[in-house]
Amino acid sequence: MPLIEHLRELRSRLVRGVLAILVGTIVAWIFYEPILEFLTQPYNDIKPLLEERGIESDIVITGIGGAFNFQLKISLVVGILISSPVWLWQMWGFVLPAMHRNEKRWAALLTATGAPLFVAGAALAYVVMPKAMDVLIGFVPDGFGNLVTGAEYFNFIIRMMLVFGVAAEIPLVVVLLNRIGAVSAAQLARARPWTLIGIFVFAAVATPTTDPLTMVILAAPMTVLYLFAEVIAKLTDRRRSKATDELADDEVSPLDD
Repeated sequence: MPLIEHLRELRSRLVRGVLAILVGTIVAWIFYEPILEFLTQPYNDIKPLLEERGIESDIVITGIGGAFNFQLKISLVVGILISSPVWLWQMWGFVLPAMHRNEKRWAALLTATGAPLFVAGAALAYVVMPKAMDVLIGFVPDGFGNLVTGAEYFNFIIRMMLVFGVAAEIPLVVVLLNRIGAVSAAQLARARPWTLIGIFVFAAVATPTTDPLTMVILAAPMTVLYLFAEVIAKLTDRRRSKATDELADDEVSPLDD
């Protein structure tokens, strides 16, 4: 295909992706109320507990156009998420023709595995979010109130979900590195103690809370997933070694005859 045709196809796929995001944003704008209720549920769960300890805390929106900007931001982010199958497919549709059959198979497998892992990590973040907010807001001293702006609250939620979602992709990265031959199962086993320390350090730094419980909730699944990826890497290396031995036997056998 000539360069001009490639550029036209790229433009066409970009337009489709942008239109999908626009439609998703409009849908999210229409269902803004239930979406907002879902996002603020973790905060509403801990508010009675805070009041029992004498901490008055409220989510507020500041500025004349603050409510509009807040609704637009939430709608845009949710629109990007719900339209992701469309614009991701447009990206893959542009790249896949340049891949070999084996590369296409692995790309499809990684995509099919990576999306559920990310969603599972984000869901775990949503579950532990009330505990995280309870710890952070609990530092408010006696006699003080706490006002959380809508933008700060939304950024906190997005950060938590992104951190947990990206952390859930660790086994996928390990398996991919092993598949391309960058690391072996033996190297992963030797580096295991340092890797586990790194996982806990990452969990401590990445989570926006200071309590060890949230850190452990993030680090524990990461550790299990890493060990699972190490097992997959070991099986892959064993199968690769067996295939290499069979190929070597096939090359040697004619000379023996």
